Amino acid sequence: MSNTKFEVPGKATVSSENREILEKIERGVGFIPNIYATYAYSKNALARYTAFANGNTSLNNKEKEVVNLVVSQINGCTYCLAAHTAIGKMNGFSDEEVLEIRKGKAAFNPKFDALAKLAKSVMENAGKIDDKVLENFFEAGYDKENLVDTIVAVGEKAITNMLHNVTKVPIDFPEAAPLN
Repeated sequence: MSNTKFEVPGKATVSSENREILEKIERGVGFIPNIYATYAYSKNALARYTAFANGNTSLNNKEKEVVNLVVSQINGCTYCLAAHTAIGKMNGFSDEEVLEIRKGKAAFNPKFDALAKLAKSVMENAGKIDDKVLENFFEAGYDKENLVDTIVAVGEKAITNMLHNVTKVPIDFPEAAPLN
């Protein structure tokens, strides 16, 4: 195997600690997503990432998916777009809403719109956002805890986007529709 080609490691080839984590994911999701198996190339990354990604947050599941979709679109991560399109729909977003969120807006819901615009601005500008974006976020009903949790969610998703964009492991979710 070339050092630049990434095969998805199987449970039998990873550390026992990683195997336990992957088996827990498999029980919860019904399969082991390739991106999680890819984290298992490292003895430590899978445990660190899952603790980070599954940590407590003030954002609800739909809000987390708004952030995940916006960040994954900006970073061009086809894996995460596929996964979070499916997860977003499982959380009640329509196909049209998912596509709109990926564009960094959500006219169908003012609160999600403010969140999407904040996540987009944070990601595109490395956190150097316009005061109007932040004011809009707070005016929509979010608070400083939500702000911090949104920034953490942006960073968490960006990590997985980068992992897939570098490794290009196969996507094991239905392909996300292209943006028009």
